[in-house]
Amino acid sequence: MQTVMLTADQLDQAIAALKQGEVVAFPTETVYGLGADATNEQACQKIFQAKGRPADNPLIVHVLDQDGLEAVTGGRVPSTARILVEKFWPGPLTVVVASNDKIPLSVRGGMPTVAVRAPSHPIARKLIEGLGRPIAAPSANRSGRPSPTRALDVFHDLQGRVPFIIDGGESFVGLESTIVDCSLPEPVLLRPGFIGLETLESVLGQRVLLPGAHTPHKAPGMKYRHYAPQAPVIWINMREDRRIEETLSHLKQEFDPVALLAPQKWQDYPVSFFRVLGEGVDEVAHELFTGFRELDNKKPGAIVVIWPEDDSGVGLAVANRLGKAASRQVKE
Repeated sequence: MQTVMLTADQLDQAIAALKQGEVVAFPTETVYGLGADATNEQACQKIFQAKGRPADNPLIVHVLDQDGLEAVTGGRVPSTARILVEKFWPGPLTVVVASNDKIPLSVRGGMPTVAVRAPSHPIARKLIEGLGRPIAAPSANRSGRPSPTRALDVFHDLQGRVPFIIDGGESFVGLESTIVDCSLPEPVLLRPGFIGLETLESVLGQRVLLPGAHTPHKAPGMKYRHYAPQAPVIWINMREDRRIEETLSHLKQEFDPVALLAPQKWQDYPVSFFRVLGEGVDEVAHELFTGFRELDNKKPGAIVVIWPEDDSGVGLAVANRLGKAASRQVKE
């Protein structure tokens, strides 16, 4: 299969492909998605095939607005979901609600629920509007790899596996959406994202739970290892420079060459490859996946990330992604 790169001025080709049951990679404000008509089970199976994605890993269904949410819901929209979508849609928030039979069971990962969000990126919205139906779309990468924030990342992973990739520039957020299960009496934060736990609780005026060991896998990113480059990721979760330097010295002996993804202050540390991770947590969130991919292309023995864990705001999402990507974590 030949993969064709499209521009924002060539969306008619992409919409026609979606109507014909094909998959299209497209930009959203979070990361790039690989989309198909969410009501067409055969089309959505092409997503799983292109990504090498396990069949029990549900897809997120993208709609334009609250009317689109109600069109796929099996019953009334829960009050928690309604409050959240009124506040954050369109934007990087996904709600999990009971599903009707318009969305195939395979799209839902075998669950009676469906994960739904309304993207704010204009290209994503034009595709949904042009198709006239919701679009099911996970991140547009090979399963388990870092999510793509640029069209070139998608091409690297899915060249020859998908017919079209729309280049809409770099994703603004850089991490996947926040996912909240609103199908339960108390909402549960299934996947942290740009919209933090404290913000969710403030808007809802109630506690938002974190998933437990036996929480059903109703959303992407819960069951399988995700976000990992080919090189092993070592997360140095420390604040004291002396301890960090000692750890780096040991890692340089164990892995050769070493790639370092860290704040600017570490740029002169003697490693084979270095990339700035960022200073503020929002910048770290935006740069994490891009940093993984750029350093992985250099074929290091390991990618070492220096980032002291911060569970407030988007920091919880960064910790979640690093925890899933890392083969080892070194803490104080």
